[in-house]
Amino acid sequence: MAAGPAADANPSKAVHQNKVRVSFRAVLIVSAALLLSSCGSSRTAHPVTTALTTPLTFTATAEIPTTTVAAPTSSPYIGPDHLPIETGPFLAAATTTRLGAIVHRIQCQQVTQLAYTSYAHLQVYVRGRSRALPGGIGMVDMVPSLGRHGISYSPSTCVYWLHTRAADGLIEVESPVLRRFTLGDLFAIWNQPLSSNRVAGARGPVTVAVDGRPWHGDPARIPLTEHTAIQLSVGRPVVPPQPVVWVGTGL
Repeated sequence: MAAGPAADANPSKAVHQNKVRVSFRAVLIVSAALLLSSCGSSRTAHPVTTALTTPLTFTATAEIPTTTVAAPTSSPYIGPDHLPIETGPFLAAATTTRLGAIVHRIQCQQVTQLAYTSYAHLQVYVRGRSRALPGGIGMVDMVPSLGRHGISYSPSTCVYWLHTRAADGLIEVESPVLRRFTLGDLFAIWNQPLSSNRVAGARGPVTVAVDGRPWHGDPARIPLTEHTAIQLSVGRPVVPPQPVVWVGTGL
């Protein structure tokens, strides 16, 4: 009779080969797990701030999106500019800002020699509830900084002459030219709509107060002059004008 296969003739050798195969598979599994673990740890090495509204920071240069937008708050506290952080969900993510294109003759620059500066404040209510203006509007590749008074932002690529640094409603005008700027300019840079029936994603009739007095014109034409307090109420009820206390801010 012919001899059988070598594996059948030597069972101990077959068992040894099976053990080698199992050990090799185990090594592959452990190696894959270590590789995945190292990938995960390299991502978590970047500073990340969890956002409640799930906006993602997609920039012109970033390869990995990160949630670096400050989380909206339900309890007001004093922000980095010594103004209260606005409560409620963000009107929209700051990251819809245009990526460096000139908007309404307003440029995005790295370094600006200032000829004109002013500070205005915007508060928005939608159906009687506060909605926050996010920090980082007007900044391309914004970088978060966590300080004693919460998160503020600075640009790493460029910043428009109109921008926000924190979610306190403060609009900063820092321009190399002396000219008139409006609320519509900021919303155009932000790439968000502003009209008599819409404020960013909120729709409805818009009631406007400027420095506590009714404004009956186009809200996009409101001038951003020094310490202008702007309040937009979308829908009903209309919130009475709330004061903005500039004393003690140093602005």
